[in-house]
Amino acid sequence: MKAAVVVPTYNEKENIGLLVEAILALPLDIQIVVVDDNSPDGTGELLDEIISHQPALHVIHRPGKLGLGTAHIAGFRRALQMDVDCILSMDADFSHHPRYIPDLVAAAQRKDIVIGSRYVPGGGAVDCGLNRTLLSQGANALARFLLGLRAHDCTAGFRCYRRYVLENAPLDQIFSNGYSFLIEILYKCQRLGYSVGEVPITFENRQRGSSKISKTEIARAAYTVLRLTPSRLFG
Repeated sequence: MKAAVVVPTYNEKENIGLLVEAILALPLDIQIVVVDDNSPDGTGELLDEIISHQPALHVIHRPGKLGLGTAHIAGFRRALQMDVDCILSMDADFSHHPRYIPDLVAAAQRKDIVIGSRYVPGGGAVDCGLNRTLLSQGANALARFLLGLRAHDCTAGFRCYRRYVLENAPLDQIFSNGYSFLIEILYKCQRLGYSVGEVPITFENRQRGSSKISKTEIARAAYTVLRLTPSRLFG
């Protein structure tokens, strides 16, 4: 299947060149859409240098830090203009390693949405710390219990969507804009009846740059679950 990978970036100059190289080295017909939020570290400028000799790379420059959710949507819309069968999303910091992309694409021949999952047999995480692991597991348990999500790793951003899923998903109706966007779009897609599968990955904490996850993002994710719960119960 032909694929496009959407990668939101903010201050990922240390990672993005290596990531683009690793993705394009895969034995796939693949395009990359990077959505950069005017990174002050020069990520956007580096991408412009790479794109001058790499036609499979597409860059969206945004005027500022506008949020992970809108970055995903902007990247999805650009990818939907391409001749691709599936659209992936992933982080830029190698916590989602490109070596798993072929597994996600292969699984998408059987499922509408495929998640690169830490929480299925064979999956895991390294160098994440006990507090972060417990917060992640707690957020997933809450989302599964209150929203009825069937995935084990509901908060994972390493995903592969079949093209028609994103064509039909109500992207304009998604309220969440941080990491909680990942919970909301999965919930809305499941409500539309799309099937969800998972393939095991090892999540590797970033080695270069700094984490973008904050306590505020964690609170927003909890709020998103609580906000969506009535629509499951009464909608």
